[in-house]
Amino acid sequence: MAMKLVKKTADYSIYQRGDERYAVKNADKKPVNGEEKARILAEEGLIKLTAPAPKAEEPAEEAAEDAAAEEAGGEESAG
Repeated sequence: MAMKLVKKTADYSIYQRGDERYAVKNADKKPVNGEEKARILAEEGLIKLTAPAPKAEEPAEEAAEDAAAEEAGGEESAG
């Protein structure tokens, strides 16, 4: 499984692997990973980054408000 060179710059080289994913190597031929790799690939238009999903805290807050409303409703009917 040879990697195909997609783009080479003075700072890094981008390769496409056999499984169609990308590998990035810096000028010293060492692999680049993580956020730096994602940034490079996004700048070159090879991948599209999406915003992180909203935290799961919002539904929990709504559930707490619903529970409080039910408790308040139960007190009114008992009185």
